[in-house]
Amino acid sequence: MNHIQGSLIYEGKAKRIFECENPDRVLIEFKNDATAFNAKKRSEFKGKGRLNCKISAALFKLLELNGIPTHFLELHSETFIIADKINVIPLEVVIRNIATGSLCRETPIKQGKLLSPPLLDLYYKDDELGDPILTERRLKLLDIITPFQMEEVEKITISVNKILKEYFDSLDLLLVDFKLEFGLNSVGKLVVADEISPDNCRFWDKKNSDPKERILDKDRFRQDLGGVINAYEEILKRIENDSSSAH
Repeated sequence: MNHIQGSLIYEGKAKRIFECENPDRVLIEFKNDATAFNAKKRSEFKGKGRLNCKISAALFKLLELNGIPTHFLELHSETFIIADKINVIPLEVVIRNIATGSLCRETPIKQGKLLSPPLLDLYYKDDELGDPILTERRLKLLDIITPFQMEEVEKITISVNKILKEYFDSLDLLLVDFKLEFGLNSVGKLVVADEISPDNCRFWDKKNSDPKERILDKDRFRQDLGGVINAYEEILKRIENDSSSAH
């Protein structure tokens, strides 16, 4: 079906969302922009949008095949996906399998420590406030999600982590941590939204023990390591090689 791009609904740091002729669907464009530290650091990488779009599409398909409800419908082009129009819940759900990043900056926990069970952190999605971490009581006070929905979010996140961890393990990648966002579609169903890409996941190459060289995600940009596009291309290559050998 030919989806005609309508007017711009929303533009974020890494994506633009457009209306479709079907009012319950949207076209999501992945941009080449890169931001870090709450957009204090900015750059642009040619081809990044295409890579994140293709990686996200492949991973959403994988989740759907495993019974996880997502907003993804189909890949529209190299930089666009078609998705369900959703009401976004202003919540960022981060699940950590290995300690790194803010967890190590904010606590005495050592970099590289295996977290068993994985740690689930919640943040309030608001750039102006700097996406602050939420306690259970603050979440209740904000009243942005029902207790039942929150239970579902946690259950889905734990399942997604299990699916993705095993999948990336088979591609010789460690899934260090990742962020999920959720929303409600037109029939009120809770779905995984946004994207799943090296922009919001941390990947370490299992075959490389060098703490910097093994990084295959946005930390290469955050830490000025260079090779951002090469890292993203490596993730896509392993995914595509896996799906081609699966047939």
